[in-house]
Amino acid sequence: MNGAPLHRKVKVANPNGLHMRPCAALVEMAGRFKSSVTVRYEGKLANASSIWDLMGLAAMPGSELVLEAEGPDAVQALDALATLVATPPPPDY
Repeated sequence: MNGAPLHRKVKVANPNGLHMRPCAALVEMAGRFKSSVTVRYEGKLANASSIWDLMGLAAMPGSELVLEAEGPDAVQALDALATLVATPPPPDY
């Protein structure tokens, strides 16, 4: 890897958008990686380790986010976080 950040586009699958619970799940998962991860939405930038930053995006269902990761496990971080955002929650959610 050449040190440049990696990017991945993903659509929000949660029918309620990025509210408190999915934001908390993103923060928890982002914290498992050494890479720094940011989320872009409509010109706004959020640190994936900050629930308040993520909630401030106010991303609605079907919104397209750009995940950006930089660090030693950037590919794994993007894979995991993109899957989390793009997977609808279980029915009992």
